[in-house]
Amino acid sequence: MILTVQHLEKYFGAQVCLKDISFQLDAQDRVGIIGENGAGKTTLIQCITGEYEPDAGELVFAKGTVVGYLRQNSVLDPTQTVYGEMENAFRPVLDAMQEMQALEKRMEQGEHDEALLERHDRLQSIVDAADGYHMDTQIKKILNGMAFAPETYEKRVSVLSGGEHTRLCLAKLLLQRPDLLILDEPTNHLDFATLEWLEEYLKGYPGAILTVSHDRYFLDTVCNRIFEIEENKLTSYKGNYSAYLPQKEAAVALQQKQHDADVEKAAKLEDYIARNLVRASTTKMAQSRRKQLEKMEITEAPKTTHRALKFRFEFDVTPYNEILTAKDLSMSLGGKKLFEHLDLKVLRDERLVIAGPNGTGKSTLLRVLDGKLRPQTGTVRLGPGAKPSVFEQQQLRRAGTVLSALWDQYPKMTELDVRSHLAKLNFRGEDVFKPCAALSGGELARLRFAEILLERPNLLFLDEPTNHLDIYTRETLTEALSAYEGALVLVTHDRYLMNALQCPILYLEDTGAVRYESYDAMMHRAQSAPVEAKPEKKEPAKPAYGKEQRRKRAQLREKIKKLEDELEALELQIMDYEAQINDPEVLKDHVKLHEVCDALEDTRFRQEEALNEWEQAVEEQEAYEQEENSVQA
Repeated sequence: MILTVQHLEKYFGAQVCLKDISFQLDAQDRVGIIGENGAGKTTLIQCITGEYEPDAGELVFAKGTVVGYLRQNSVLDPTQTVYGEMENAFRPVLDAMQEMQALEKRMEQGEHDEALLERHDRLQSIVDAADGYHMDTQIKKILNGMAFAPETYEKRVSVLSGGEHTRLCLAKLLLQRPDLLILDEPTNHLDFATLEWLEEYLKGYPGAILTVSHDRYFLDTVCNRIFEIEENKLTSYKGNYSAYLPQKEAAVALQQKQHDADVEKAAKLEDYIARNLVRASTTKMAQSRRKQLEKMEITEAPKTTHRALKFRFEFDVTPYNEILTAKDLSMSLGGKKLFEHLDLKVLRDERLVIAGPNGTGKSTLLRVLDGKLRPQTGTVRLGPGAKPSVFEQQQLRRAGTVLSALWDQYPKMTELDVRSHLAKLNFRGEDVFKPCAALSGGELARLRFAEILLERPNLLFLDEPTNHLDIYTRETLTEALSAYEGALVLVTHDRYLMNALQCPILYLEDTGAVRYESYDAMMHRAQSAPVEAKPEKKEPAKPAYGKEQRRKRAQLREKIKKLEDELEALELQIMDYEAQINDPEVLKDHVKLHEVCDALEDTRFRQEEALNEWEQAVEEQEAYEQEENSVQA
């Protein structure tokens, strides 16, 4: 056990933020904290780290527990170099080594005091515990994983970009290897390679991990428990984010069922009392029922603080088919060449994701395409009828309130119309009178989307649209963008969004760009690269379609048949588990319900695996058929 929290409560003035929070963390726990923006996730972390004093309850750490905390806006020494800042993580070790050298000199000069030897042994233990003699190797391993090349080691912290600064803060924290690693939105500003490295590193991390994240892929890969903060309370779920979803659904269904049963029972008691209280023969029984009703506790109906947002991006004008055309684009910033001789065409119903490592010019390219920047060479042209809207990564602060921000732009709308529209983006009640200057990053993003909905564009340029949104709003936005029938060009590191859009990806790297037809193709680019790089060979004659190909086709047919049979069995098994979840007897048994939910999740996981295997086998079979037809032709 690393940490025990019992009945923790936190208030800000008279407003409750956290109420009756209890949980325990063990050494191998990887816990993801989820909840709406403003639900109290960061407040809970700040109570654990000691930045806030709880108003009630207690937190008990195991003796000697070291806590490391990555804030969303951590601060580093601007005068240090990248490597020097990493060395600072070993400051106690470096101090111990320096003192050991001084003691060794004294011993060489003839001092052999017992206290001197004991002090040397204690210092040696500090160095050995941190593997201090391999400090340089540890530093370089972490820096390499966090995408800091050797040429950046002497770079000053003061000149790092926002993303580089975040990555260095995380690298320094990982190097310290605390017993409890607390991460607040660690995936922000990380590219794919760094994300994959971080996820693999955290899976093998020797201590406990507590992380606030809205990245469902990260939560699935790293976490084995989910804490959801809702209605100021914390509920713990076993497994990763995908496992949490059916458990949450089952828990809500169970609570609703119990509430309905309690309400029905109370109604029957009230009816019996009303009919029998005045009759002498049944008065005592009616009074007994009244006492029973008075003592009865009705299970509260399930509540959720997050409301499912429902909005769609729509447009009025259908543009010319080629809505965006770019030719021979080149761009450099600060003497660094980002991309050159880039050609691009987007049709009116197409989607395109711009991806790549940090610093390759993704946002710059988007600003060139949306007209904010002029390219050094080349041209960008919008087709006739194009009506673009732009979502920038950093939303500017503005004057006025949330209500006036929209009403000033659309004065013909009534106040009711404006407030109804804002409600689509979860600005309700007094929220509409909030000053825009006081809005969080997520609230500013939602306000900008409210404006875009009214602009009704047929071409959307979006730069990291999900960065500041909570996990529920991200999913709503993903659904809205998937349903959008206009043209979409966006920069994102959000793997769930990228995969859900099922569109081509323009991957920028080394001043060039490669177009991948899907998210899967991009993520497997390393395996496919050698195939793409093979020089074309023109054979004088095509080989005959022989026995080996027929044998492989027969094996594929057999494999496809087995997978289809398995998929059918898995579907029946899933239906059975879903029926069990709705069984009143199972719903009453909390342990049994969790077992069934776990089995359901495992079965769904195997179903997805089997479906992927089936699709690959069918693709291979189609490839053999095409090859056979080509040979016969």
